Amino acid sequence: MKSTGIVRKVDELGRVVIPIELRRTMGIDEKDSLEIYVDNEKIILKKYEPACVFCGSAVDVQNFRGKIVCNECAISMGQNATSAAG
Repeated sequence: MKSTGIVRKVDELGRVVIPIELRRTMGIDEKDSLEIYVDNEKIILKKYEPACVFCGSAVDVQNFRGKIVCNECAISMGQNATSAAG
């Protein structure tokens, strides 16, 4: 893990400000979602990437009835539904 030398205080609401230079470097924009992980005594922030609920892929995903599904799984489900109906 690389140290940036940046130290930030936690405010009274538990918030920490991520410096703009670091956000730019990491491609984090305003309103982006971050995933929070805990590894022993470390807190890890990762830019959230929606992934398919069936296969876990983050490639070509779309929202279908409130669920994230990749195109490959959507096509597969369509083919399975057609086979079952026919």
